[in-house]
Amino acid sequence: MSNEKDSRVSLLGLGEMGGALAAAVVEAGYPTTVWNRSAGKADALVDRGAVEAGSVREAVAAADVVVACLYDAASVHEVLDPVVDELAGRTLVNVTTTTPEQSREFAAWAAGHGVVYLDGGIMAVPSMIGRPGSSILYSGSEPAFEQHRPLLDLWGESAYFGEDAGVASLYDLALLSGMYVMFAGFVHGAAMMAPAGVSAGDFAERSAAWLSAMTGGFAGFAAVIDGGDYTVDGQQSLEFSSLGDIIDASAAQGISTEVIGMVQNLIQRQIDAGHGKEGLARIIESIKNPS
Repeated sequence: MSNEKDSRVSLLGLGEMGGALAAAVVEAGYPTTVWNRSAGKADALVDRGAVEAGSVREAVAAADVVVACLYDAASVHEVLDPVVDELAGRTLVNVTTTTPEQSREFAAWAAGHGVVYLDGGIMAVPSMIGRPGSSILYSGSEPAFEQHRPLLDLWGESAYFGEDAGVASLYDLALLSGMYVMFAGFVHGAAMMAPAGVSAGDFAERSAAWLSAMTGGFAGFAAVIDGGDYTVDGQQSLEFSSLGDIIDASAAQGISTEVIGMVQNLIQRQIDAGHGKEGLARIIESIKNPS
């Protein structure tokens, strides 16, 4: 039986993330071919043992597993549509950021051309690849996931979410939504403190510990949401959670109230519907039912 490291791997796209993925594969000793639209980005990888392909077709022909880490869904089609005949019979691991529907479309496109498809969502920045804390979410072909697990595990903790190719993307974007809203909240707080002469750096030091501590509350919110009962004991009520004071203080500092106002709107809709005594987790009903 051949060793998984005998699998030939081609990586398409050598941006910051694609380059980090490729470096981990080369370092692990896989026969590695790389391709990038613009010249020069493969030089360091070639010095370490990779082969630079002169074309996408050449890169695909050299591989058992083709990894696409490109700009968007349109770029994946632009790069791979012309060589789909060469791609047939191979495994495509697409870690380009896409929507769930785009991921499902890629899976159908791949199946129609005899390509084994695995969709991936990278939960890491390039410097984290191959290090603790990096994880990549996958959905699509389970046999491909199991067969190539040693390769996938080079990049981070691998998690598989089933044959529906869109689930990994959905999870990826849902996790990113939490990240971006958190970042926006931090930036809003920094803007509040700036007129008082507090630097963003000083505010960051205090914010990091506070926000990290607050993530411990996720499990409690989740239990309430999954249970569907927003009246259970131990919750902070919607009325008590009203953000009017924060909005007033922000306006007094002369800054926008858009970020915190968004959260207040979710709270107020549930209060107006008669649920003010219930827990803050109930704002998920405002999100799930936007009308």
